[in-house]
Amino acid sequence: MSYAAPRYLEAKRSVDERARSPRVRDRLLGALPEAPRVVEAGCGTGVTVPTLLEWGVDAGTYRGIDRDASVVDFARTVRPRELRRRGYDAEVSGGRVSIADLTATFETGDALATLRAESEADLVVAQAFADLVDPEELVDAAESALGPGALAYLPITFDGGTVFQPDHPADRAVEHAYHAAIDGRPGRDVHAGRHLADLCRRRAGTLLAMAGSDWVVRPRGDSYPADEVYFLDRILDFVADALADTNVDDGDDWLDSRRTQLRDGELTYVAHQYDLLYRTPDGD
Repeated sequence: MSYAAPRYLEAKRSVDERARSPRVRDRLLGALPEAPRVVEAGCGTGVTVPTLLEWGVDAGTYRGIDRDASVVDFARTVRPRELRRRGYDAEVSGGRVSIADLTATFETGDALATLRAESEADLVVAQAFADLVDPEELVDAAESALGPGALAYLPITFDGGTVFQPDHPADRAVEHAYHAAIDGRPGRDVHAGRHLADLCRRRAGTLLAMAGSDWVVRPRGDSYPADEVYFLDRILDFVADALADTNVDDGDDWLDSRRTQLRDGELTYVAHQYDLLYRTPDGD
């Protein structure tokens, strides 16, 4: 299962935007200092930069790290163009994108190692990333990167609920096989959201906010918004990969039925997730 292809990351953008919790976002924005120093682990195609600007964070520095060079190259090329289309004066120089008083860079590298080498950041962002790595390693690395009283924003963290509609007799077996495939990969945890919350509560800092942020993708009439047909097609590919090494009864029929429903604008998909906001100790 590969989650790093640029088109998939772009296609899920509209899904993420609907899913993120406004309450957790508002708590984050209320606690951020002016002109924050932001570091993002697993920055993907760089969509956090326009999101920060939409939220009014228009000063400070942003450093995004991703191990996949193709998505970093995409971010460096496409994000400045998008920002200009939106009316921002985005200037590119020496690998940096400057938008008024906000400066952004996108780098290829190991996100956790980069966090461990950082210090005194005001905000660490790890969107749809905390369920791809060991949660304790992520929190350790985030705390290393952050200064006293600083913030870790961990939205879109998967927590073990996968729903497809309409019903199919193989639904339960398919979900079990899909989740088992996730759990079987090193460092992965199909219940990362709840375990990350417990981990944050046990730390010296404070879990400031937590709320559900389920992906809900459904047809509007007989079609889907934006590029969400492609998004759903990739989700079905991920499930197919998980089923390839199993003997789920009616698994082939399940996949055929879901692809037909997607083509006909009848498929609904839900993934259960959480947004979390953690603050490091004040250091007094």
